[in-house]
Amino acid sequence: MLELAILGFLYDAPLHGYELRKRITALTGHVRPVAESTLYPAIKRLEKAGLLTRETHPGSVAAQRHVLTLTAAGREELRGRLAEPGRADITDENRWFTVLAFLRHLDDPAAQATVLARRLAFLEEPASFFYEGERPLRAEELDDPFRRGILTIARATSRAELVWLRSTLTDLRARAETKLF
Repeated sequence: MLELAILGFLYDAPLHGYELRKRITALTGHVRPVAESTLYPAIKRLEKAGLLTRETHPGSVAAQRHVLTLTAAGREELRGRLAEPGRADITDENRWFTVLAFLRHLDDPAAQATVLARRLAFLEEPASFFYEGERPLRAEELDDPFRRGILTIARATSRAELVWLRSTLTDLRARAETKLF
């Protein structure tokens, strides 16, 4: 998720490390804050793999700033990760939001629709946070008001996402068909 966010934000524009960290934190920080001890090793791995470059610029007040720029290989890597996200990228809400934040960089509406269709299929599977044997439990079946709350909130969120997914899929599929002709 972190590498995808780094590639995605640098696809938009070159950034220095501090600004990149602020943007990633704004996207994922309320759930998974990004520490420097996590971010900078990821940046070094991506740089070593030839996916980004680092240039040193004078700082506006004191210290030098390292500006990070995505390479052509980095752009391809991002598009590849977006076109074929792993199962966890589809099923984990926070990872899904990271994919969604950059899905516009996948230029092909049909490819975008394929990713959204995978999320739709996942959301349409019967599921719950709580089970009786193999059977998923519904909010109405629980006496515990807190667990009932979890399921009520999750249901409302899922319904909103399903409406958006179906509408966006219809739109993307129409755009993809228009591109074919």
